Amino acid sequence: MVAGKDIEGAIQRLAQMARAAGIHLIMATQRPSVDVITGTIKANFPTRISFQVTSKIDSRTILGEMGAEQLLGQGDMLFMAGGGRTTRVHGPFCSDSEVESVVAHLKRQGRPSYLDAVTTDDSPEEPAKEGKSGRGAKAEKVERSEDSDEEAPVFDIGAFAAATGGESDDLYKQAIEVVLRDQKASTSYIQRRLQIGYNRAASIMERMEIEGIVGPANHAGKRDILVAGAPHASSGMYDDE
Repeated sequence: MVAGKDIEGAIQRLAQMARAAGIHLIMATQRPSVDVITGTIKANFPTRISFQVTSKIDSRTILGEMGAEQLLGQGDMLFMAGGGRTTRVHGPFCSDSEVESVVAHLKRQGRPSYLDAVTTDDSPEEPAKEGKSGRGAKAEKVERSEDSDEEAPVFDIGAFAAATGGESDDLYKQAIEVVLRDQKASTSYIQRRLQIGYNRAASIMERMEIEGIVGPANHAGKRDILVAGAPHASSGMYDDE
C-alpha cells in the first residue's frame, strides 16, 4: 500500500465493518512513512507487526516506538497487540530456493493456466516507436518475411519440430526462426514478435528447452541458445523476461 490519504477513508470504513463482523483484515506496506501510514489508518489497526526496518523513524511510524531497526531479518519481527505491548517473535521464513522448489513441484503436478489479461505485455511494439502503425507496420512485416531467406538460421527446423501438425507446428517453426535469427530467447519476446498470448509463448519456450534448442533458465532468469543461428549472430545469454 502506498496510496495513504487517497484510501484512508475506505480503509477506515472497511476496518470498522470488519471489526463488527469479525473479519480478519491484513494491510501491508513497504513504505513506512507518515504520508502512507496515516494517523487514521493506525488508529484502526491496533495490532501491528514490524519486520526489520532501516531507521528508528520507520520503527516509530509503524509501532510508535524504536526497536524494529535492530531486528536481524529473515523472520525476526516485533509484534504489538491491541494493548500496545510489544513482543519480539520469530515468524516463518521461506528462502528464495524454497519458494523456487515449491513452484517447480507445483508446475510438475499440472500445467499452469495463466490469465492472458494479466500476463499480456502492454508495451508498444518496436515499429510503433518509429511512428509506424496500421498499414505501415503490416507492410514492414511483409517486407521482413520476404527478406527471410537472407536471415534464415543455419538449423534444420524440421528435425526438431514435433509431429503436432497444423497451425501450432507452423507457429513453433516461426518461433524458432525468431529466436535463432534475433538471438533472443524469452517468453515475452516470443509473445511480442508473434503476437500471441503468454500461455502459448510459455509452451513454445518449454518445448524449445525440451528439444535442446534453448537451455533452462538459471537463477537470474537467463537462457542459453544451444544451436547455431544465422552466420552473423553469436550465441549468448538473454533475460527470460
